[in-house]
Amino acid sequence: MQRYNIYHRRDGRWEGRISRGKGKNGKRRYQYIFAHTETQVKNRIDEIRRNEAKISECQCCLSKAFEEWFSSVLCKIKESTAANYQMKAKKHILPYFGSKPLVSVTSADIRQFISDKQLQGLSNRYISDIIVLIRSIFKYAVRTYHILNPMDDVFLPKKQKSEVQLLDADEQKSLQDYISKNQNHTTLGIAITMSTGLRIGELCALQWKDIDLEKRILTVRKTMQRIQLPTAASKTKLIITEPKSESSKRQIPIPECVLLMLKKFKGKDDEYVISGTDKPIEPRTMQYRFSKILNNAKLPSVHFHSLRHIFASNCVRLGFDIKSLSEILGHSTVEITLNRYVHSSFEQKQRYMERIQMNF
Repeated sequence: MQRYNIYHRRDGRWEGRISRGKGKNGKRRYQYIFAHTETQVKNRIDEIRRNEAKISECQCCLSKAFEEWFSSVLCKIKESTAANYQMKAKKHILPYFGSKPLVSVTSADIRQFISDKQLQGLSNRYISDIIVLIRSIFKYAVRTYHILNPMDDVFLPKKQKSEVQLLDADEQKSLQDYISKNQNHTTLGIAITMSTGLRIGELCALQWKDIDLEKRILTVRKTMQRIQLPTAASKTKLIITEPKSESSKRQIPIPECVLLMLKKFKGKDDEYVISGTDKPIEPRTMQYRFSKILNNAKLPSVHFHSLRHIFASNCVRLGFDIKSLSEILGHSTVEITLNRYVHSSFEQKQRYMERIQMNF
Protein backbone atom coordinates (compact mmCIF):
# COMPACT_ATOMS: atom_id res chain seq x y z
CA MET A 1 0.00 0.00 0.00
CA GLN A 2 1.30 3.44 -0.97
CA ARG A 3 2.47 5.45 2.06
CA TYR A 4 2.21 9.23 2.28
CA ASN A 5 3.77 11.74 4.65
CA ILE A 6 0.99 14.37 4.66
CA TYR A 7 -0.46 16.68 7.31
CA HIS A 8 -2.88 19.61 7.57
CA ARG A 9 -1.18 22.95 8.24
CA ARG A 10 -2.42 25.71 10.52
CA ASP A 11 -2.83 28.05 7.53
CA GLY A 12 -5.43 25.64 6.07
CA ARG A 13 -3.23 24.14 3.35
CA TRP A 14 -2.08 20.54 3.10
CA GLU A 15 1.63 19.70 3.01
CA GLY A 16 3.30 16.53 1.74
CA ARG A 17 6.92 15.46 2.03
CA ILE A 18 9.04 13.12 -0.11
CA SER A 19 12.26 11.88 1.44
CA ARG A 20 15.40 12.79 -0.53
CA GLY A 21 17.96 10.97 1.60
CA LYS A 22 20.52 12.65 3.80
CA GLY A 23 22.62 15.70 3.08
CA LYS A 24 26.37 16.12 3.65
CA ASN A 25 25.65 17.18 7.23
CA GLY A 26 23.85 13.90 7.89
CA LYS A 27 20.42 15.52 8.19
CA ARG A 28 17.50 14.06 6.26
CA ARG A 29 16.31 16.13 3.28
CA TYR A 30 12.75 16.45 1.96
CA GLN A 31 10.92 17.74 -1.08
CA TYR A 32 7.80 19.64 -0.02
CA ILE A 33 4.47 19.73 -1.87
CA PHE A 34 1.67 22.15 -0.96
CA ALA A 35 -1.99 22.17 -2.05
CA HIS A 36 -5.46 23.18 -0.90
CA THR A 37 -6.66 19.59 -0.36
CA GLU A 38 -5.16 16.32 0.83
CA THR A 39 -6.18 14.64 -2.46
CA GLN A 40 -4.29 17.23 -4.50
CA VAL A 41 -1.13 16.60 -2.49
CA LYS A 42 -1.50 12.81 -2.91
CA ASN A 43 -2.00 13.17 -6.67
CA ARG A 44 1.09 15.35 -6.97
CA ILE A 45 3.20 12.89 -4.96
CA ASP A 46 1.94 10.00 -7.14
CA GLU A 47 2.83 11.96 -10.29
CA ILE A 48 6.36 12.67 -9.03
CA ARG A 49 6.89 9.00 -8.12
CA ARG A 50 5.59 7.80 -11.52
CA ASN A 51 7.92 10.17 -13.36
CA GLU A 52 10.88 9.12 -11.23
CA ALA A 53 10.09 5.48 -11.97
CA LYS A 54 10.06 6.26 -15.70
CA ILE A 55 13.35 8.10 -15.38
CA SER A 56 15.04 5.16 -13.63
CA GLU A 57 13.70 2.76 -16.27
CA CYS A 58 14.64 4.95 -19.26
CA GLN A 59 17.59 3.46 -21.14
CA CYS A 60 17.07 5.41 -24.37
CA CYS A 61 20.41 6.67 -25.64
CA LEU A 62 20.95 10.15 -27.03
CA SER A 63 21.47 8.94 -30.62
CA LYS A 64 17.98 7.35 -30.60
CA ALA A 65 16.48 10.52 -29.10
CA PHE A 66 18.15 12.60 -31.81
CA GLU A 67 16.69 10.42 -34.57
CA GLU A 68 13.22 10.63 -33.03
CA TRP A 69 13.44 14.40 -32.56
CA PHE A 70 14.87 14.94 -36.04
CA SER A 71 12.03 12.90 -37.62
CA SER A 72 9.49 15.01 -35.72
CA VAL A 73 10.85 18.34 -37.03
CA LEU A 74 11.90 17.28 -40.53
CA CYS A 75 8.62 18.33 -42.16
CA LYS A 76 8.86 21.82 -40.58
CA ILE A 77 12.38 22.84 -41.58
CA LYS A 78 14.21 23.72 -44.79
CA GLU A 79 16.49 21.22 -46.51
CA SER A 80 19.53 23.33 -45.69
CA THR A 81 18.55 23.46 -41.99
CA ALA A 82 18.07 19.68 -41.92
CA ALA A 83 21.51 19.17 -43.48
CA ASN A 84 23.02 21.55 -40.92
CA TYR A 85 21.44 19.66 -37.99
CA GLN A 86 22.64 16.32 -39.31
CA MET A 87 26.16 17.59 -39.90
CA LYS A 88 26.48 19.03 -36.37
CA ALA A 89 25.03 15.88 -34.81
CA LYS A 90 27.24 13.52 -36.83
CA LYS A 91 30.43 15.55 -36.38
CA HIS A 92 30.12 16.79 -32.81
CA ILE A 93 27.19 15.57 -30.72
CA LEU A 94 26.85 11.84 -31.46
CA PRO A 95 30.56 10.94 -31.20
CA TYR A 96 30.55 12.53 -27.73
CA PHE A 97 27.14 11.58 -26.33
CA GLY A 98 25.52 9.21 -28.84
CA SER A 99 25.84 5.92 -26.92
CA LYS A 100 25.11 7.43 -23.49
CA PRO A 101 21.67 6.85 -21.92
CA LEU A 102 19.76 10.12 -21.67
CA VAL A 103 19.46 9.83 -17.89
CA SER A 104 23.24 9.60 -17.46
CA VAL A 105 24.01 12.89 -19.24
CA THR A 106 24.57 15.62 -16.65
CA SER A 107 25.03 19.38 -16.74
CA ALA A 108 28.70 18.79 -15.91
CA ASP A 109 29.01 16.59 -19.02
CA ILE A 110 27.60 19.38 -21.21
CA ARG A 111 29.94 21.94 -19.67
CA GLN A 112 32.89 19.60 -20.27
CA PHE A 113 31.74 19.20 -23.89
CA ILE A 114 31.78 23.00 -24.31
CA SER A 115 35.26 23.19 -22.80
CA ASP A 116 36.56 20.40 -25.08
CA LYS A 117 35.17 22.10 -28.18
CA GLN A 118 36.80 25.39 -27.16
CA LEU A 119 40.14 23.58 -26.80
CA GLN A 120 39.63 22.19 -30.32
CA GLY A 121 39.54 25.77 -31.57
CA LEU A 122 35.83 26.09 -32.35
CA SER A 123 34.42 29.59 -31.98
CA ASN A 124 31.98 30.30 -29.16
CA ARG A 125 29.38 31.29 -31.77
CA TYR A 126 29.64 27.88 -33.45
CA ILE A 127 29.65 26.03 -30.10
CA SER A 128 26.51 27.95 -29.11
CA ASP A 129 24.79 26.71 -32.27
CA ILE A 130 25.65 23.13 -31.29
CA ILE A 131 24.39 23.65 -27.72
CA VAL A 132 21.09 25.08 -29.02
CA LEU A 133 20.68 21.86 -31.03
CA ILE A 134 21.44 19.69 -27.97
CA ARG A 135 18.91 21.75 -26.01
CA SER A 136 16.22 20.97 -28.60
CA ILE A 137 16.98 17.25 -28.38
CA PHE A 138 16.66 17.25 -24.58
CA LYS A 139 13.52 19.35 -24.69
CA TYR A 140 11.99 16.57 -26.79
CA ALA A 141 13.39 13.89 -24.45
CA VAL A 142 11.91 15.59 -21.37
CA ARG A 143 8.45 15.59 -22.98
CA THR A 144 8.73 12.03 -24.28
CA TYR A 145 10.64 10.18 -21.56
CA HIS A 146 9.96 12.46 -18.55
CA ILE A 147 13.64 12.72 -17.70
CA LEU A 148 15.28 15.57 -15.83
CA ASN A 149 16.74 18.14 -18.20
CA PRO A 150 20.54 18.49 -17.82
CA MET A 151 20.43 21.67 -19.94
CA ASP A 152 18.67 23.66 -17.20
CA ASP A 153 22.00 24.62 -15.59
CA VAL A 154 23.93 25.13 -18.85
CA PHE A 155 24.67 28.59 -20.22
CA LEU A 156 25.82 29.39 -23.73
CA PRO A 157 29.47 30.45 -24.03
CA LYS A 158 29.92 34.19 -24.51
CA LYS A 159 30.16 35.02 -28.20
CA GLN A 160 33.20 37.06 -29.14
CA LYS A 161 32.65 39.85 -31.61
CA SER A 162 34.86 39.07 -34.58
CA GLU A 163 36.68 41.89 -36.35
CA VAL A 164 35.71 42.04 -40.02
CA GLN A 165 38.49 43.24 -42.31
CA LEU A 166 37.17 45.98 -44.59
CA LEU A 167 38.54 48.02 -47.45
CA ASP A 168 39.15 51.65 -46.47
CA ALA A 169 37.78 54.58 -48.48
CA ASP A 170 40.76 54.75 -50.88
CA GLU A 171 40.69 50.98 -51.43
CA GLN A 172 36.94 51.08 -52.12
CA LYS A 173 37.57 53.81 -54.70
CA SER A 174 40.27 51.65 -56.33
CA LEU A 175 37.85 48.71 -56.52
CA GLN A 176 35.16 50.92 -58.08
CA ASP A 177 37.71 52.15 -60.67
CA TYR A 178 38.67 48.56 -61.48
CA ILE A 179 34.99 47.61 -61.98
CA SER A 180 34.44 50.63 -64.21
CA LYS A 181 37.36 49.66 -66.47
CA ASN A 182 36.67 45.89 -66.42
CA GLN A 183 32.93 45.46 -66.80
CA ASN A 184 31.69 41.86 -67.03
CA HIS A 185 29.13 39.67 -65.25
CA THR A 186 31.45 39.07 -62.28
CA THR A 187 32.23 42.75 -61.70
CA LEU A 188 28.51 43.46 -62.15
CA GLY A 189 27.86 41.12 -59.21
CA ILE A 190 30.43 42.97 -57.09
CA ALA A 191 28.83 46.31 -58.03
CA ILE A 192 25.37 45.02 -57.07
CA THR A 193 26.53 43.92 -53.61
CA MET A 194 28.49 47.14 -53.03
CA SER A 195 25.38 49.19 -53.85
CA THR A 196 22.61 47.02 -52.31
CA GLY A 197 24.27 44.87 -49.61
CA LEU A 198 23.07 41.52 -51.01
CA ARG A 199 24.39 38.35 -49.40
CA ILE A 200 26.56 36.24 -51.70
CA GLY A 201 23.96 33.42 -51.81
CA GLU A 202 21.23 35.91 -52.73
CA LEU A 203 23.44 37.40 -55.45
CA CYS A 204 24.24 33.99 -56.97
CA ALA A 205 20.52 33.06 -57.06
CA LEU A 206 19.51 36.40 -58.60
CA GLN A 207 17.83 36.16 -62.02
CA TRP A 208 16.87 38.96 -64.39
CA LYS A 209 13.19 38.38 -63.65
CA ASP A 210 14.00 39.55 -60.09
CA ILE A 211 15.11 42.97 -61.39
CA ASP A 212 12.62 45.55 -62.64
CA LEU A 213 14.71 48.19 -64.39
CA GLU A 214 11.71 50.37 -65.17
CA LYS A 215 10.57 50.64 -61.55
CA ARG A 216 14.19 50.31 -60.33
CA ILE A 217 13.36 47.51 -57.87
CA LEU A 218 15.45 44.43 -57.05
CA THR A 219 13.44 41.64 -55.39
CA VAL A 220 15.15 39.03 -53.20
CA ARG A 221 13.14 35.79 -53.45
CA LYS A 222 15.74 33.05 -53.04
CA THR A 223 19.27 32.18 -52.01
CA MET A 224 21.88 29.62 -53.03
CA GLN A 225 24.09 27.45 -50.88
CA ARG A 226 26.03 24.22 -50.94
CA ILE A 227 24.96 21.67 -48.33
CA GLN A 228 26.55 18.45 -47.16
CA LEU A 229 24.66 15.25 -47.94
CA PRO A 230 23.91 13.21 -44.79
CA THR A 231 24.72 9.91 -46.53
CA ALA A 232 28.34 10.77 -47.31
CA ALA A 233 30.83 12.97 -45.48
CA SER A 234 32.58 14.20 -48.64
CA LYS A 235 29.56 14.71 -50.92
CA THR A 236 27.70 17.98 -51.23
CA LYS A 237 25.05 19.47 -53.45
CA LEU A 238 24.07 22.94 -54.56
CA ILE A 239 20.56 24.10 -53.71
CA ILE A 240 18.49 27.19 -54.46
CA THR A 241 15.92 27.79 -51.76
CA GLU A 242 13.98 30.49 -49.96
CA PRO A 243 16.06 33.09 -48.07
CA LYS A 244 17.16 32.37 -44.51
CA SER A 245 14.18 34.20 -42.93
CA GLU A 246 10.95 35.97 -43.83
CA SER A 247 12.65 39.34 -43.33
CA SER A 248 15.25 38.30 -45.93
CA LYS A 249 12.52 38.31 -48.60
CA ARG A 250 12.55 41.96 -49.58
CA GLN A 251 12.45 44.61 -52.26
CA ILE A 252 15.42 46.94 -52.62
CA PRO A 253 15.32 50.22 -54.58
CA ILE A 254 18.13 50.17 -57.18
CA PRO A 255 20.49 53.17 -56.86
CA GLU A 256 21.40 55.22 -59.91
CA CYS A 257 25.10 54.29 -59.67
CA VAL A 258 24.52 50.67 -60.74
CA LEU A 259 21.53 51.18 -63.04
CA LEU A 260 23.48 51.79 -66.29
CA MET A 261 25.62 48.70 -65.71
CA LEU A 262 22.50 46.59 -65.13
CA LYS A 263 20.94 47.87 -68.35
CA LYS A 264 24.14 47.08 -70.25
CA PHE A 265 24.11 43.40 -69.21
CA LYS A 266 20.30 42.85 -69.14
CA GLY A 267 19.50 39.25 -70.09
CA LYS A 268 16.49 36.98 -70.43
CA ASP A 269 14.21 36.53 -67.42
CA ASP A 270 15.41 33.01 -66.59
CA GLU A 271 19.10 33.82 -66.94
CA TYR A 272 21.22 34.35 -63.82
CA VAL A 273 22.58 37.85 -63.47
CA ILE A 274 26.20 37.01 -62.61
CA SER A 275 26.56 34.10 -65.04
CA GLY A 276 24.73 35.56 -68.03
CA THR A 277 23.28 32.10 -68.75
CA ASP A 278 20.50 29.83 -67.47
CA LYS A 279 23.08 28.05 -65.29
CA PRO A 280 24.07 29.68 -61.98
CA ILE A 281 27.50 30.35 -60.52
CA GLU A 282 27.84 29.12 -56.96
CA PRO A 283 29.04 31.22 -53.98
CA ARG A 284 32.48 29.65 -53.61
CA THR A 285 33.21 30.31 -57.31
CA MET A 286 32.12 33.92 -56.87
CA GLN A 287 34.39 34.24 -53.82
CA TYR A 288 37.31 32.82 -55.84
CA ARG A 289 36.71 35.30 -58.68
CA PHE A 290 36.41 38.18 -56.20
CA SER A 291 39.75 37.21 -54.61
CA LYS A 292 41.36 37.17 -58.06
CA ILE A 293 40.00 40.66 -58.85
CA LEU A 294 41.34 42.01 -55.55
CA ASN A 295 44.75 40.57 -56.41
CA ASN A 296 44.66 42.08 -59.93
CA ALA A 297 43.66 45.45 -58.47
CA LYS A 298 46.50 45.17 -55.89
CA LEU A 299 44.02 45.38 -53.02
CA PRO A 300 44.06 43.56 -49.64
CA SER A 301 42.46 40.11 -49.53
CA VAL A 302 39.02 40.36 -47.89
CA HIS A 303 36.01 38.06 -47.91
CA PHE A 304 33.15 38.81 -50.30
CA HIS A 305 30.86 39.24 -47.28
CA SER A 306 32.90 42.31 -46.27
CA LEU A 307 31.21 44.17 -49.17
CA ARG A 308 27.92 43.83 -47.25
CA HIS A 309 29.58 45.35 -44.17
CA ILE A 310 31.04 48.15 -46.31
CA PHE A 311 27.61 48.89 -47.77
CA ALA A 312 26.03 49.10 -44.30
CA SER A 313 28.76 51.36 -42.91
CA ASN A 314 28.58 53.67 -45.94
CA CYS A 315 24.79 53.92 -45.56
CA VAL A 316 25.14 55.01 -41.93
CA ARG A 317 27.76 57.59 -42.97
CA LEU A 318 25.32 58.89 -45.60
CA GLY A 319 22.61 59.36 -42.97
CA PHE A 320 20.35 56.31 -43.54
CA ASP A 321 18.03 55.68 -40.60
CA ILE A 322 18.78 52.27 -39.05
CA LYS A 323 15.25 50.90 -39.54
CA SER A 324 15.37 51.49 -43.32
CA LEU A 325 18.90 50.08 -43.54
CA SER A 326 17.88 47.02 -41.51
CA GLU A 327 15.05 46.26 -43.95
CA ILE A 328 17.31 46.79 -47.00
CA LEU A 329 19.79 44.30 -45.51
CA GLY A 330 16.99 41.84 -44.69
CA HIS A 331 17.57 41.75 -40.94
CA SER A 332 14.84 40.74 -38.49
CA THR A 333 15.87 43.42 -35.95
CA VAL A 334 17.78 46.69 -36.01
CA GLU A 335 20.04 45.31 -33.26
CA ILE A 336 21.57 42.85 -35.75
CA THR A 337 22.31 45.75 -38.11
CA LEU A 338 23.92 47.83 -35.37
CA ASN A 339 25.88 45.05 -33.68
CA ARG A 340 27.20 43.22 -36.74
CA TYR A 341 27.22 45.51 -39.73
CA VAL A 342 27.89 49.08 -38.65
CA HIS A 343 31.59 49.93 -38.56
CA SER A 344 33.23 53.31 -38.10
CA SER A 345 36.83 54.22 -38.92
CA PHE A 346 39.16 55.91 -36.45
CA GLU A 347 39.19 58.97 -38.74
CA GLN A 348 35.39 59.13 -38.52
CA LYS A 349 35.57 58.96 -34.73
CA GLN A 350 38.12 61.79 -34.79
CA ARG A 351 35.78 63.96 -36.87
CA TYR A 352 32.95 63.29 -34.42
CA MET A 353 35.13 64.15 -31.42
CA GLU A 354 36.21 67.43 -33.06
CA ARG A 355 32.55 68.55 -32.91
CA ILE A 356 32.76 68.70 -29.12
CA GLN A 357 33.05 72.34 -28.06
CA MET A 358 33.75 73.30 -24.42
CA ASN A 359 35.36 76.15 -22.55
CA PHE A 360 37.83 75.06 -19.87
